[in-house]
Amino acid sequence: MTEKKIQSIRGMNDLLPSDSATWQQIEKIVKNVLNSYGYNEIRTPIVEETALFKRAVGEVTDIVEKEMYTFNNRSDESLTLRPEITAGCVRAGIEHGLFYNQEQRLWYLGPAFRYEKPQKGRYRQFHQFGVEVFGLEGPNIDAELILLTARFWKALGIEKHTTLELNSIGSVEARGNYRNALVSFLEQHKDKLDEDCLRRMYTNPLRVLDSKNPDVQELLNQAPKLFDYLDEESKNHFDGLCHLLDKAGIKYNINQRLVRGLDYYNRTVFEWVTTSLGAQGTVCGGGRYDGLVSQLGGQPTPAVGFAMGVERLVLLVQAVNPSLNRDSSIDIYMISSGNEQTISAAQIMAETLRDGLPDRRIVTNYGSSNFKKQFAKADKLGAKIAVIIGENEIANQSVTIKNLQTGEQVEVAQKEIVQTCLAIL
Repeated sequence: MTEKKIQSIRGMNDLLPSDSATWQQIEKIVKNVLNSYGYNEIRTPIVEETALFKRAVGEVTDIVEKEMYTFNNRSDESLTLRPEITAGCVRAGIEHGLFYNQEQRLWYLGPAFRYEKPQKGRYRQFHQFGVEVFGLEGPNIDAELILLTARFWKALGIEKHTTLELNSIGSVEARGNYRNALVSFLEQHKDKLDEDCLRRMYTNPLRVLDSKNPDVQELLNQAPKLFDYLDEESKNHFDGLCHLLDKAGIKYNINQRLVRGLDYYNRTVFEWVTTSLGAQGTVCGGGRYDGLVSQLGGQPTPAVGFAMGVERLVLLVQAVNPSLNRDSSIDIYMISSGNEQTISAAQIMAETLRDGLPDRRIVTNYGSSNFKKQFAKADKLGAKIAVIIGENEIANQSVTIKNLQTGEQVEVAQKEIVQTCLAIL
């Protein structure tokens, strides 16, 4: 009996070499921008105590109620594959004393996990690029994060396909007052709410504002406005942020129904959205979460951050700027006559080239001894140069270097191999 072939878990995808070059290029660009702003990388565990996410994300959110991968370990402790990474950053900062009288500008990149229906741009294992800033409370740092993300889009060549949505959800007290007013309004219109909104109406009513149901959205035109319930400090903070963005030339839409899906947000919330990916329109989202550090046991610390899904960002780049791709072709292909002596010499010459040309891609043939097949392989890999070593080259202590783009070739001393290849490249 033939055993069943094992396949990847639904919603958890392989990243194949044909796509990894695009990922690497996008990651490189994003990391360069973050470095230019002085941000430092943090790496946290993929698995955390379940209580961390219940306290940080909120027990009545969809993530905690329906989407987390949670299990008990052998010590009967409840653990969870992280569904987002902010909570882990805060936990690490508290545990290692990163926030005490300090400013921290951090970034991360890594996988997260949510059990939801897989669809284009939304998977059960996904990857997040994120930024978290601790210790700064004014609108200037909010503006910096938005300027930073705008620079991402420009560097990736997708700035014409992204739009900034902006809102303030105020303080916890102001949001509580608005919550009561919104619930009272929704109770009067239960017959117009779908099942999802009815479920959220008492547990997390602000999420009703984010409903994708057009009938619900039409109803909400009559609902109380969150902005009317904002406290004075939140209004001033938001006005200051808008002023800074205006001065920087950043265009934005104020969207009073933008609330974000996690309980820890306060004041500023924002999303960069696109119409170039169909239904999955959010490219990046974030905001302030000034109460989260103290909520998880640390000293009160102002904080703001954002996260973006790498899968969705890759899809957007591929859709609107497909020319952005790291050149995955080979720079130099080592060809030998196939006997043990010439293969060994080619391998040594390849190491010499890697010493002298550390940023170039060099591949050595270990298979066919047929020159025609080796040149065909070099062509298939997109190689720019072929370095040929046969018995004559061994005897002369030389190599033959062929420019595969022009067809020109030259025999040079082995000590000149790096300079000659560099000149051609």
